[in-house]
Amino acid sequence: MPTPSDFVTAAIRPDIRALTAYEVAHADGLIKLDAMENPYPLPAAVRAKLAAAVADVPVNRYPDGGASAVKAALRKAFAIPESFGIVLGNGSDELIQMLTVAVAAPGVTILAPEPSFVMYRMNAVYAGARFVGVPLAADFSLDASAMLEAIEREQPALVFLAYPNNPTGNLFAPADIEAILHAAPGLVVVDEAYHAFADASFLPALARFPNLVVLRTVSKIGMAGLRLGYAIAAPEWTTELNKIRQPYNLNALTQAAAPVLLSERALLGEQAARIKSERSRMHAALARLQGVEMFATHTNFVLARVPDAPRWFERLRQAGILVKNLHGWHPLLAGCLRITVGTPEENDSVLAALPTNR
Repeated sequence: MPTPSDFVTAAIRPDIRALTAYEVAHADGLIKLDAMENPYPLPAAVRAKLAAAVADVPVNRYPDGGASAVKAALRKAFAIPESFGIVLGNGSDELIQMLTVAVAAPGVTILAPEPSFVMYRMNAVYAGARFVGVPLAADFSLDASAMLEAIEREQPALVFLAYPNNPTGNLFAPADIEAILHAAPGLVVVDEAYHAFADASFLPALARFPNLVVLRTVSKIGMAGLRLGYAIAAPEWTTELNKIRQPYNLNALTQAAAPVLLSERALLGEQAARIKSERSRMHAALARLQGVEMFATHTNFVLARVPDAPRWFERLRQAGILVKNLHGWHPLLAGCLRITVGTPEENDSVLAALPTNR
């Protein structure tokens, strides 16, 4: 008699069966510094505004299919010109999936530097497209000549560039990104998930590059639970992407909450400034530890190469702190831990738990 495994083998594509699911670590009872979240809760007055907005949501009805209030709030908060279209997603993850599906076809190639956000490769596999990863330089900078050679050779329909890059934290040279935009025969997505901490953006470049899409999320600025991502591009691109977007992909509670929180621009700016200040303090303190190599970061996390990443990871976990162990992910990340910047008290706990003399 056939078993479920027999049916799975017959029905599921081999490349999907070969994948490992994206695991989200359980953090109950731990200081959670593994997922690049904003560590600061909302003030009571803002929570009251949020509660009032959510209380009025008619959850028995479908949400606004176009999420017009959210788009208007995003335009106002981030000075997005009316001349560009906006497509919303259930987090930027859904937008990466939509962008990939939009170009995927037999023989199509999707290209990105590596190490970078793992979902670029994963979504290419999901869509049945060929993925080509181009290694970064040893210092995590973009190997521009290798990228341009790969573009010439592969003629990719889609190039992903994280700016700043995750998990390395650095900004690629703008001139290198512009060279890629000029050379690419298809779409180039500049993923700005960490724009609030970078003081750099390719949003102004949309007018100069017709093949550019800027991708963002509000997850890193204190709204991870809303699952709201947005893509900004020429209307010609957003018209096509909206054909792929699932109806009602942005739920009614998110649509009610996002405008309230996006209107709190002073609060968002102040929290981002506090995170950047703590980032500098953490970077300097970790750099003083023996055997630790630190890397430049323009995000809300720091990347450290330590003498024994698995042991240091476990030491932190035993101290009640969850960070990301990147050792084994990619050869360039050997010995690396990624630590989200937390509150001052959380960051002090990290420093107190780490070995100081070996």
